[in-house]
Amino acid sequence: MLSMKKVVLPFCILLFAYVASAQYIDTVQTPRFFRGQITATNNGISLIPNFSLNRPAVMFDLSLGKGRLSFDPMIRFGLDGKPWTFVFWWRYKLIQQKKFTMGVGAHPSVVFREVSVVDNGITKNFMSAQRYFAWEVSPTYIFNRNINFGLYYLGSHGLTKDIVQYTTFVAVRSSINLSLSPKCILNLYPQVYYLKMDDKDGMYYNITANLFKRNLPVSFNAVVSQAIQTEIIGKDFLWSIGLVYNINKTYLKTK
Repeated sequence: MLSMKKVVLPFCILLFAYVASAQYIDTVQTPRFFRGQITATNNGISLIPNFSLNRPAVMFDLSLGKGRLSFDPMIRFGLDGKPWTFVFWWRYKLIQQKKFTMGVGAHPSVVFREVSVVDNGITKNFMSAQRYFAWEVSPTYIFNRNINFGLYYLGSHGLTKDIVQYTTFVAVRSSINLSLSPKCILNLYPQVYYLKMDDKDGMYYNITANLFKRNLPVSFNAVVSQAIQTEIIGKDFLWSIGLVYNINKTYLKTK
């Protein structure tokens, strides 16, 4: 079983180090960009539904990089302070054209689960860490500045024998930007996807909506996810709303 202090403290230090490094711009080592979102939500929903937290959560989705290469940590906790998932993406834009892009990426990750153990008639709760390695390919066609369409493939492998060994996630997705007024923008991200986890599979759809006001770093987020047909254990319908703080900083290389 896992000691909470041994997990939470090192990752909090790591997160602080990356945020601090993005603020320091007086050396040639400075990253070209630092961006991301910090979201407080009533219901933590995962890309893979049965990895969802299903209770209030805070999510740090960050991106630190230069040129085509980026490091994109996803650090997520329940609002009670217990860790949920730590994902450490490395991503590279393999193709970057005006109308077509294709990214590739890979990551190690940890998913935390609460486990109950009965010892001498007494039930004790522990935090268990499930370790995975995953990879992705994401080709996207850009119709114009407001609409794009793409495919997304994610594969993962469980690093211990007591968890799901092989996961395949294949999605058809789109991004649509709507100007509701000169100052308000609505971003919609609908997708339909096929999910296979070992010998069970299913079809799902979801949509994410983000409502922004120009020049305001705070926005609103909503997610709805519905199973179409599935054999995978988990909730068929999930929804959440969240308050988002957006970070978008670009730094010039100094001599």
